[in-house]
Amino acid sequence: MHLLGPETYKYCPQCGGGLEERLLKPGEPPRLVCKSCGFVFYIDPKLAVIALVPLDAGLVLVRRAIDPGYGLWVVPGGFVDMGELLEEAVVRETREETYLQVKVSRLFNIYSYKNLRTVVAAYLTTYVSGELGAGDETLEARVFAPEEIPWDEIAFSSTRAALQEYLELLQAGRFS
Repeated sequence: MHLLGPETYKYCPQCGGGLEERLLKPGEPPRLVCKSCGFVFYIDPKLAVIALVPLDAGLVLVRRAIDPGYGLWVVPGGFVDMGELLEEAVVRETREETYLQVKVSRLFNIYSYKNLRTVVAAYLTTYVSGELGAGDETLEARVFAPEEIPWDEIAFSSTRAALQEYLELLQAGRFS
């Protein structure tokens, strides 16, 4: 298995030399190393957040206006910016995609998948204010009752897992 390696990254960000995959330590995956200066270019995960937003006896979902997953449904979310707290990112992404102001109730779960770069932190939120609408990366925003969730049109594994887990806990009476 290749990293996001030779086909994605070809040149060293330090000196511009060519990168190659090398095994630096037994038991670790190969790393991208500069052939000129020896710089090790680690391919680190990207961190994203998603928001479970209970509203009007349902959950807020948005239909994506961007790839990946154009036209499919997800819960509000996106990538965390450098220097941003995860909780701030959840609030920002929810506001950008739905026009809703929320506050974070608690960390719900963390989802990671073998061979995928993105790690997703899911947060349970509480509605504070605002009128639900579609932001600039969103075709549509709406509240789905549990039985209305469009399972065949969910874009990402993390969204599907968080929704299923939330609904199981809701059915078990864990949320009021």
